[in-house]
Amino acid sequence: MSHEVVVVGSVNADLVVGVDRWPGPGETVLGSDLVTHPGGKGANQAVAAARLGGRVALLGRIGGDGHGDLLRGSLADAGVDLAHLRVTDAPTGVALITVGPDGDNTIIVSPGANAHLSEDDVAAARGLLAGAAVVSFQLEVPRPTVLAAARAAAGGGARVVLNLSPAAMVPDELLGLCDPLVVNEHEAAFLLPDHGADDDPAALAAALRERGPRSVVITLGADGALVATGGQTQMVPSPKVDPVDTTGAGDAFTAALCLRLARGDDLVTAARFAVRVGAAAVRKAGAQSSYPTGVDELPG
Repeated sequence: MSHEVVVVGSVNADLVVGVDRWPGPGETVLGSDLVTHPGGKGANQAVAAARLGGRVALLGRIGGDGHGDLLRGSLADAGVDLAHLRVTDAPTGVALITVGPDGDNTIIVSPGANAHLSEDDVAAARGLLAGAAVVSFQLEVPRPTVLAAARAAAGGGARVVLNLSPAAMVPDELLGLCDPLVVNEHEAAFLLPDHGADDDPAALAAALRERGPRSVVITLGADGALVATGGQTQMVPSPKVDPVDTTGAGDAFTAALCLRLARGDDLVTAARFAVRVGAAAVRKAGAQSSYPTGVDELPG
């Protein structure tokens, strides 16, 4: 049976500390006990889609270390196909995360094994990519690998979804394959030097469409998302919840969006489901541990 969603992306151990406030330059603050969670934008999306019942596979790399064992176990427990999760000599990727009292976070990523995901890995997984309904990408793995995988996916008839996170300049060819390009306001502004993150989201979406993607989704945190497709834009509001930890919420949104697109929803309908999944994810600590397993866990 072919996969509904294939994720090409990172696999990280999230090392999380809570803080009352973030330190300034040269300042030290005390935090909570360190907690290690399975994470990485690629792994997060794969787990989130699988926990929602999707047939999901992951193309990625981990190290042969304890963090790699933790991550492989989390992915397997969620039901993700790991036939293309490779082990390399580099250490497993790590994300250093601080979570503030309002649930917002700051993140520093050490790529480790993720930096070794290569175009050769893409070539070995060409059948996997071409056979998927939707292939999802982020930018915590090398950009040439992302472009090669997107070409392979699109060439096989799969729908390409790119979450431009962390923000980076990418070739116009890659943007032209996206349907949709998923960004938050800061990532949108990064691609548009003449705009700012505080610009009207509809204006940002229109400017992004001119860069080549077939459709655009701008995530707006607690306000939901704006969808731009077919010459139209539409706001999709999010249910109101009390946030505990926003880590991985964007990945939950993108995973849910991809899954519903794979099942035939139009982009606005898929986004309506995705904002509910994203809202559910902020109500618990951690990334993968916060992801819902069914519609009965979704707010709104």
